[in-house]
Amino acid sequence: MTTSTINPSMQHDRREQRLMLLLLAPALLVIVSLLIVPLVWLAWQSIWQDGGFTVINYQRFLTDSVYWMTFLQTFRIAVVVTLVTLLLGYPVAYVAAALPQRWSVLVLAMVLLPFWTSVLVRAYAWLILLQRTGIVNSALKKAGLIDTPLLLINNEFGTVMATIHILLPFMVLPLYATMKKIPPELTMAGASLGGSPLHVFTRIFLPLSLPGVIAGMVLVFVLTLGFYITPELLGGGRTYMVSMLVSRNIQVYNEWGAASSISVVLMLCVFLIFRLASLLIPFERIMGTR
Repeated sequence: MTTSTINPSMQHDRREQRLMLLLLAPALLVIVSLLIVPLVWLAWQSIWQDGGFTVINYQRFLTDSVYWMTFLQTFRIAVVVTLVTLLLGYPVAYVAAALPQRWSVLVLAMVLLPFWTSVLVRAYAWLILLQRTGIVNSALKKAGLIDTPLLLINNEFGTVMATIHILLPFMVLPLYATMKKIPPELTMAGASLGGSPLHVFTRIFLPLSLPGVIAGMVLVFVLTLGFYITPELLGGGRTYMVSMLVSRNIQVYNEWGAASSISVVLMLCVFLIFRLASLLIPFERIMGTR
């Protein structure tokens, strides 16, 4: 009797699993063909050269200082951009979450306004603003604050400024989504118990907003690692990032194996960043599913 009751249930579960697989098959096919296969091909190309296996493309990270210096500069810029966007984006998200709905929508619309133009257009706009005869230098010169134009582009400063402007919305949106879920009754209860505004913020609001902080920092940091157009235009050849190193190996030296190895190492670094972030705060909390 027990067997007769279990077998139909098991058959029903297996039938449901097969139906779920059939429903997921188109999406799995797209993921495998557009993501898994290119990544496997990329990794294979980095270790297969002239008809045999080789590790010479990875040995360059130990022997060629250009490789690890480029990675070091890229990670340094990513850290600076992430910290500055956090300092700028946290107050904006806090104000947007605290305002009434109609004003909150206005603040978010202003944050999302740069998305209406392409990254290339925004990079050229910063090029016009920061060049020696640009608006910033002209305004400072008319105000009598400088005698000679400041060097604001063709260096790391211009790259960082433009990158912060482009990636700031990616910090504000996760912060706003997390802050909006914090019940206002908690801060009101803390204030009613005699807590000062600073005490209530540091002990109640800030810890509850940490999932948004981690999500925004990871998102901005990873996106900065792969930036190409902005450092290419505003760096002037002095700011060299990993994406530019990949481009040079393909366009100038036709070294597809070297470019693939750089991409694989960068991808492993991104996986490591996500792993470290998941150790700090589970991704269920970061994504807002728990």
